Amino acid sequence: MIFAGCDVGSLTAKAVILMTNQDNKDPVVISSELMQVRPLPKQSATEIMQKALDDINISFEDIDACCSTGYGREEISFADFNISEISCHARGVYFIDPSIRALIDIGGQDLKAIRIDEKGRLLDFKMNNRCAAGTGRFLEISAQVLGISIEQLGPLSLQSKKNISVTGQCSIFAEMEVTHKLYRGVRRTDLAAAINKAMALRVSALAKKIVQGVPTCITGGVSKNIGVVNNLEKILGMSFKKIAFDPQMIGALGAALYAKEYFDKELPKQRKMRA
Repeated sequence: MIFAGCDVGSLTAKAVILMTNQDNKDPVVISSELMQVRPLPKQSATEIMQKALDDINISFEDIDACCSTGYGREEISFADFNISEISCHARGVYFIDPSIRALIDIGGQDLKAIRIDEKGRLLDFKMNNRCAAGTGRFLEISAQVLGISIEQLGPLSLQSKKNISVTGQCSIFAEMEVTHKLYRGVRRTDLAAAINKAMALRVSALAKKIVQGVPTCITGGVSKNIGVVNNLEKILGMSFKKIAFDPQMIGALGAALYAKEYFDKELPKQRKMRA
């Protein structure tokens, strides 16, 4: 059996395809793809899924069930159903490492802290989607001001020799502050470090109560920023668990696992009702 998960976020689109054995057990990832989003969610979803299918030389018709998630999940017409990012990230993380009890997901336009139990079920969560501060968008804007790519922001910050602060609580004010300091001659390395620390402080304020005292990991694109991660570990007084899967793909993985569950439970019910 073949199951697919499609995660269309505000900045990136992801697709994961799973295959199970003859008994529809032991799911394994056979394809995964990530790309920058296109203007429309449906366009992003179709393109990223086609890339994942082309990798393994199969077509849409070969998929037994598909689940969509993310910012544009309701616009994906080829999906059988959709599930929230919170549930999909929880399911994906638990599948990769059942010992994890909490996760911090830092996306392009929102931030989520999620607590799960010993069976991967959702216990509690907090979410911020009203302000770009504390999200990937804040880092993207800041990197543009510094004239670097967002991927350079983490490594560059490690070269900092001076402790400075970015205190703006709004992403717009923070952008103005970074621009002002840059014009005054503050080094880009020091500004990169200040930006990453400011980001970590905002994340920790939301996530602290959810993740405190339990094994925790970070998912989403910002999990790849070593500057943010290092600062967040120091502020929270913990070390994050490394997961054996691309942390930016966890939502799509969780969606694919839900697609398998849907095939196991819901499709037989629908067939019986139609009979």
